[in-house]
Amino acid sequence: MANKVFSSAREALDGLTFDGMTVMAGGFGLCGIPEQLIIALRDSGVKDITVISNNAGVDDWGLGLLLQTRQIKKMVSSYVGENKTFEKQYLAGELELEFNPQGTLAERIRAGGAGIPAFFTKTGVGTLIAEGKEEREFDGERYIMETGLKADLSIVRAWKGDREGNLVYRKTARNFNPMMATAGKVCVAEVEELVETGDLDPDHIHTPGIYVDRIIQADQEKRIEQRTVRAA
Repeated sequence: MANKVFSSAREALDGLTFDGMTVMAGGFGLCGIPEQLIIALRDSGVKDITVISNNAGVDDWGLGLLLQTRQIKKMVSSYVGENKTFEKQYLAGELELEFNPQGTLAERIRAGGAGIPAFFTKTGVGTLIAEGKEEREFDGERYIMETGLKADLSIVRAWKGDREGNLVYRKTARNFNPMMATAGKVCVAEVEELVETGDLDPDHIHTPGIYVDRIIQADQEKRIEQRTVRAA
């Protein structure tokens, strides 16, 4: 069996990147984002990327780093309100955007990973979201069709992983990562703790190693997107 463990994010992405590719990046805000893999993606110089992610990080961290270097051509997202660079590029017509209701985005990713090409949902019926999409009636209710999402590369972040790529996420850092791990042609994971095969309780594994092609151990800064303190 091929060795899945790589010594750095740069080595883990070697041979996987190409201009015009589609990348899924896990995370919610700055929670559970594959920080080191994003930096390696930036340093690879790949251009015209379509990124599928809940949001675009902040201006100087996460996917915001790829916006700074103008490597992202299109974002498929739910929420982008914390990133001024994103706002400027979008309003200037320099960045394409496909908005999704958050639950719809999650289900599109899950569907893509499960081999489901499309599904119907009530979310967005009668709004701008429904424009150009097929509509059908079920049990007297209107639904719109959404397509599953897949990517050339999924980059995800987990708490623990073993040498076979089995992953365990921690609390809210799980977010979009498990679905994205299944929906990429190739999945690369970065973990805080890399353990030996067999050290993880099988009942606690969230992403089976069959979905993970490469894995690295990487430190994480764990920045706080919005720091809130209690009034004195």
